[in-house]
Amino acid sequence: MVYAVEKLSEEKVFKDPVHRYVHVRDRAIWDLIGTKEFQRLRRIKQLGTTFLTFHGAEHSRFHHSLGVYEIVRRIIDDVFVGRPEWNDEDRLLTLCAALLHDLGHGPFSHAFEKVFDFDHEDFTRAIILGDTDVNKVLSRVSPDFPKKVAEVIAKTSEKKLVVSLISSQIDADRMDYLQRDAYFTGVSYGHFDMERILRVMRPKEEQVVIKKSGMHAVEDYIMSRYQMYWQVYFHPVSRSAEVILTKILHRAKQLFKENYSFKYEPIHFTSLFHEQVTLDAYLKLDESVIMFYFQIWQEEKDSILSDLCRRFVNRNLFKYAEFDPAKEYKKLADLNSLFIKAGLDPEYYLVVDSSSDLPYDFYRPGEEEERLPIHLLMKNGELKELSRESEIVDAISGKRRTDHKLYYPADLLEDDLDDQDIKKQIRQFLEI
Repeated sequence: MVYAVEKLSEEKVFKDPVHRYVHVRDRAIWDLIGTKEFQRLRRIKQLGTTFLTFHGAEHSRFHHSLGVYEIVRRIIDDVFVGRPEWNDEDRLLTLCAALLHDLGHGPFSHAFEKVFDFDHEDFTRAIILGDTDVNKVLSRVSPDFPKKVAEVIAKTSEKKLVVSLISSQIDADRMDYLQRDAYFTGVSYGHFDMERILRVMRPKEEQVVIKKSGMHAVEDYIMSRYQMYWQVYFHPVSRSAEVILTKILHRAKQLFKENYSFKYEPIHFTSLFHEQVTLDAYLKLDESVIMFYFQIWQEEKDSILSDLCRRFVNRNLFKYAEFDPAKEYKKLADLNSLFIKAGLDPEYYLVVDSSSDLPYDFYRPGEEEERLPIHLLMKNGELKELSRESEIVDAISGKRRTDHKLYYPADLLEDDLDDQDIKKQIRQFLEI
């Protein structure tokens, strides 16, 4: 039997709290799930440091990847099947891209990327195209199949409809993580009528469109996304934990460059610190490895590294104050000076963090960045951009919201005999 269409002798299912069941009948999908590179995603949390704010947020990239696969499977097997605009020969390509779209995420994902200046999507492509178990499975479909999957995930594939199912302003990726993250954090913001949206999705040549009758379900989805970003993803306590995590990695990297003698050599970080990370070294990194180092670095001689690690491990996080960089830049400079006088390095203990989100936007001629809008399919077959029909979406289209906060260790600013006056000045500046 040809591997591309080979089915399992019996359907496999994963019990799932969001979709009830994840169904697998394709041999290639089952084999991909069993690879060591995909199993590694069990050891990467979906929401990074958010578990320190919402204690239930312990779910992994493995959970999410299966969820995205299941949504895409339902769309193409139940909604698109038999429609002339959908080419069923793209079925396995679409399922594989959905399953593997987050394969390259590192421990604590985006915070980790910022420190070491790399993109998880580059590693996703490297895993798919490199000497890996995932590549071996994909190559059994055809020699060029790994390249086709990588192109879909990179959004460079000529199959625009397939790309839009996995990466657009209304895609399976967002529909899964909003519901999954809401479930595990225990909030109600991320819930929307996905069943209705799936029923009104229609394939077009270059993207998925939504029947006009489903507009209100899409409005609900967009508002759910907006609320999740500001109530969960940008929660200031989660951001505080991410600030500390980032500063731990920066400090360890700086010490390594200064030939600091660690009590326990950070061998898992060596290629990262040398900025010559290999795929093999990257795949050995997961959050259990990172937490191991944070545990032992609590005992390091370097007071900054040990203090930051104790804070992260024991959840003794920084406090925060509202901050307007446009108006308070002088205040920040003054605070930097006071922190230095108080014996606190502002590089690690006085941090401005910014959060920004654009809930929905559309392409405007002349702009460099193309944003594929959500299109509504009217009864007469005409397509209309969503914000032209929805007053709710029009009200937030193109409106980027940005929030700035100043993070600091409140416990180190308490009165003591040595720096009482300086710390009092700092507290007055911070209004605490």
